[in-house]
Amino acid sequence: MSSGNLGSSMTIHSLVKAHGQEVHDPEEESFLLFSQAIPSQNLGFVDSKAARLELTIADRDLSIVQSPTILSSNRGGGTTGAVVWKITPLFASWVTSPSNVFFKHDVLDSDSTVLELGCGISGIIALSLAPRIRSYILTDQDYVMKLLHENLRENQRVVSSNRGRKSNTKLKRGSAAASALMQDPNILTQTLDWETDEVASSLTRSESCPSFDAVIACDCIYNDALIEPLVQACVDACKLRSANSADNQKPTVCIVAQQLRSAEVFESWLKVFGRPFHVWRVPDEELINELKSGSGFVVHIGILK
Repeated sequence: MSSGNLGSSMTIHSLVKAHGQEVHDPEEESFLLFSQAIPSQNLGFVDSKAARLELTIADRDLSIVQSPTILSSNRGGGTTGAVVWKITPLFASWVTSPSNVFFKHDVLDSDSTVLELGCGISGIIALSLAPRIRSYILTDQDYVMKLLHENLRENQRVVSSNRGRKSNTKLKRGSAAASALMQDPNILTQTLDWETDEVASSLTRSESCPSFDAVIACDCIYNDALIEPLVQACVDACKLRSANSADNQKPTVCIVAQQLRSAEVFESWLKVFGRPFHVWRVPDEELINELKSGSGFVVHIGILK
């Protein structure tokens, strides 16, 4: 890794050390993962026919509205963001756990800013992680935004006077207070199409914080045609840190979680992702049971070369 990245932060040193050997061979990584007995997940929906899902993430009850109608439509540009996928609540539970590797190694803390690419309609990761950081930016195509805003609004909690702490009281759905608070003050939404839109520092909505500590892409890899634009969006987001920050600031960490569906698509993604990024697979000892080897899911991290 270049001295400008790994050498700039001891937190990154300790993070990558915890992840073991860097992934250098996409074919070998694909073989190792897909030679496991992978449970049948079908396509990976939680429930593609339900209009509403009731979920519990880190002791927080969430009620998520989704759209089976949009999912089954012929909308150009994709429809997969209209429903919740199985890995999303699992990833949210893992990334917010007290022992999570990113908090343990100070990659994320109460001053962090996180960007999510391809968030879909649920806002589950944002609702779970936002209380522990400074700012969470959700991005996806325009068609998900109406339901995304509804889910953020319905699952809003009263914000305490101390940043990063929430009360245990959820705002009553449909109340004036819930309507006034579209979302947690530190959760922001922005339309972003990887194929047409620019990933710029304006996404942070903060002049004092023009870059991200982490970029999350959760179950966005299922189509060969989207691999190149998704990886480029990850690169552009991570480059904002080096373009806007002092040399000694820690680099942006790209976190990619996915369901293991197609060995060919996975390998294609890893070949493209591995060109600009150093890549590590998150080891089982750093994961919750539901994401460990044999679960049918995998999490990788990338740091720009």
